[in-house]
Amino acid sequence: MPEREFLEPVFIDAFDLDDAWFQTLSEILDKGHVYTITRGSYEGQRRLEFDFVVVKVRKPSHQIIPIIPEGMSIPSPTDMDYIQGYLSYLLTGTKTETEDYTYGERLVEPKVKIKQNVGGKDLVKEMPLEVNQVEEVIRMYKEQGHGTNQAIMEIGMPSDIKLVDPPCLRLIDTRIRYGKLHFILYFRSWDLWGGFPSNLGGLQLVKQYMAEEIGVQDGEIIAVSKGLHLYEYSWDLAKLRTNKPAPLALRNGALK
Repeated sequence: MPEREFLEPVFIDAFDLDDAWFQTLSEILDKGHVYTITRGSYEGQRRLEFDFVVVKVRKPSHQIIPIIPEGMSIPSPTDMDYIQGYLSYLLTGTKTETEDYTYGERLVEPKVKIKQNVGGKDLVKEMPLEVNQVEEVIRMYKEQGHGTNQAIMEIGMPSDIKLVDPPCLRLIDTRIRYGKLHFILYFRSWDLWGGFPSNLGGLQLVKQYMAEEIGVQDGEIIAVSKGLHLYEYSWDLAKLRTNKPAPLALRNGALK
């Protein structure tokens, strides 16, 4: 199979989050690119990845967690207890001493690190930015109306390029249209098996909370990524869930 000359964007139109996960698993087995990771998580292992993908979810609140049919000997990638806990992670700034950041910290209590030399020693000080992006977006829509493109929440910072594990989720853009609050998300890298259902489940709960606070209906999720992938350890799980053979890139002999 010859190498592709151009990137191949994939568009998935799903009803709910369960449907989005299933469709995306199915599509990646047919359209994913196989490569060996040279930097990042699981360095040295293979990954199956879309060139670029857009996942549109029309009714994300209808079925938030993936449904595993009875009789399938595969574990569910997440559950509502985990997603409820993940919601707390997204809406608080709490982090451990070993964490460089959390999504929640970046959303509601962001800080920048400043190096200072005190008495010949380099010390790192965290300076709060004094902004809660979630509450600011809610305030913006309530006080200034829905006709704006400025209500975007940022996870990433320029200094993240130096981190060993920079944030995967970088932007949560928002829009109110047709009386509904919609989320448009960008993930630089994204684990399809475990990360996708938990991330979208938690973000859906955040969106429901914000919509209620603003006084509008809950809307769609559109997620965009140039790095949505399956690690090799989950290929067999994806094959079982979708009842499909090995990734097409392997079946066609592109890689052995």
